[in-house]
Amino acid sequence: MPLLSEAAIFLAAAVLAVPLFRRLRLGAVLGYLAAGVVIGPFVLGLVKQVDNILHFAELGVVLLLFIIGLELQPSRLWVLRKAVFGLGSAQVLATTAPIALVAMGLGLDWRAATVIGAGLTMSSTALVLQVLAERKQLTTRFGRASFAILLFQDLSVIPLLALIPLLGAQTLVQDARPVWVDALVAATVIVAVVVGGRLLLRPVFQIVARARIPEIFTAAALLVVIGVSLLMSAAGLSMSLGAFLAGLLLADSEFRHELEANIEPFKGLLLGLFFISVGMSVDLSLIASQPLQVALAVVGLMLTKAAILFALGLVSGHGDEASRNLAVALSQGGEFAFVLFNLASVNQLMSTRTVDFLVVVVSLSMAVTPLVMRASDRLARRFSSASEQAFDQIESSDNPVVIAGFGRVGQIVGRLLRVKNIAFTALDISPEQVETVRRFGNKVYYGDASRLDLLTAARVEQAKLFVLAIDDVEASLRTAAMVRRHFPRTRIIARARNRFHAYRLMDLGVELIERETLLSSLEMARQVLEALGTPPLQAQAAIDRFREHDARTLLRQHAVYHDETQLIQTSKEAAEELQGLFETDRLEARNEARDRT
Repeated sequence: MPLLSEAAIFLAAAVLAVPLFRRLRLGAVLGYLAAGVVIGPFVLGLVKQVDNILHFAELGVVLLLFIIGLELQPSRLWVLRKAVFGLGSAQVLATTAPIALVAMGLGLDWRAATVIGAGLTMSSTALVLQVLAERKQLTTRFGRASFAILLFQDLSVIPLLALIPLLGAQTLVQDARPVWVDALVAATVIVAVVVGGRLLLRPVFQIVARARIPEIFTAAALLVVIGVSLLMSAAGLSMSLGAFLAGLLLADSEFRHELEANIEPFKGLLLGLFFISVGMSVDLSLIASQPLQVALAVVGLMLTKAAILFALGLVSGHGDEASRNLAVALSQGGEFAFVLFNLASVNQLMSTRTVDFLVVVVSLSMAVTPLVMRASDRLARRFSSASEQAFDQIESSDNPVVIAGFGRVGQIVGRLLRVKNIAFTALDISPEQVETVRRFGNKVYYGDASRLDLLTAARVEQAKLFVLAIDDVEASLRTAAMVRRHFPRTRIIARARNRFHAYRLMDLGVELIERETLLSSLEMARQVLEALGTPPLQAQAAIDRFREHDARTLLRQHAVYHDETQLIQTSKEAAEELQGLFETDRLEARNEARDRT
């Protein structure tokens, strides 16, 4: 009964706080944190076992890393290798050193200072990825850089967990195993997970899928995630790393999107519970007794990390705006700091009072991050000469045409269908957008078009065409994969943001693809040629030649687009080929003119 009572308290806190904070445009994460503070032991005291809840809620972080692994295919991870090990290692080293020096300047032993520097270097994987997902910034340049740094931070936790006991009391050092033994065990477990996953995971899921019992498929997915995470934890590794590896091994499988859809609800609830438990762990009495010290520590930590990240962003060529966003997004402390500081306390490196102070600093830095990001965006918009263009996110479906994405592209398609008296339905993931579009007489329904239950309810299997006009690349790919798998007879006409989006749609078997800026760009190019004196027929012929050659090049490069070197080479060859074609056309036209004279 106490367990059910606590569950009811958590659910009520989330249901009340999160919609309120979302309505105030403060974000769901801040709502969870605030709910945790209110129901925690330092305000209402409705829940007191914070540590137990926090340990259970860490499963939300584990599931988050599993889904990230599913979405990050090995080929894409290979592309990120320079950012992970280059930018990530630079951030860890450049941040640990100054924070450790400050700690030593405050009178702490060099060993404790080293642990504090390493712990505060870590940013919150759970918070950053959740906030970036809410803001649809995961696929931006700074979003990818943020993920790369967070991934390296998670990897660096492994040697830190092995190092802290060696820095502790002498009696503990004598009882500790040699470092090379721990490293060998860790490497063996990682190899076993990778090899075993390659050989076993897909056959196991194929067997489970044949049973056609959705809840058993979900249970199998949870079993894989938790089982691999526990195996990694037993070897002294990060549970999150184990979940990430499991997701990565299944990223290229046919079960990728089904697994993601099944895990997503558990991830969302447990991640919310994690943020609530972080809010519960904030010791308000310590803040009340040392308000100035806590405030200075939080501000100092965030400013130090932000300055280093901004400099690294500029050095790595990310530009002012991306560097600023990177600095703000990763300026807080992270959940792994709790683990490192507690381990340091057990090994007598730090006093309990010091650990409590650091936990409060990390928790508050996490809590204010969404507010800092929002303030940064407002300042950037105020002082920037060019404001960012907002894109509508609308998804819909109806017989005989289903339009997923009723933004700039989808609305034009819908307007033409309406004047031709062809019925359609639109689905919109934004309730505000649904309300706005309905005012103009459009038939729109709220929902995520990548969900199978929604597509089934919209009777996509009866539709002749599925118009995929979703602006967000990842949401577009998820929807395309779901439709191709469950409704193979329904033809898809897809909008692609760019060539790489088109390549990934082609990977999923989508054949009819229109790049959204291609036709308008070609039309503009035709007008440029005519304005420069080219006769209209010749200008149109040049545009037709370019478009045909570009379509052939797109198909040719689809086979090599994962290989950056080959992609660059084929692009150069295509440019030379096109130039040769235009030169041939020019010579033929000159010869024809000479023959006429």
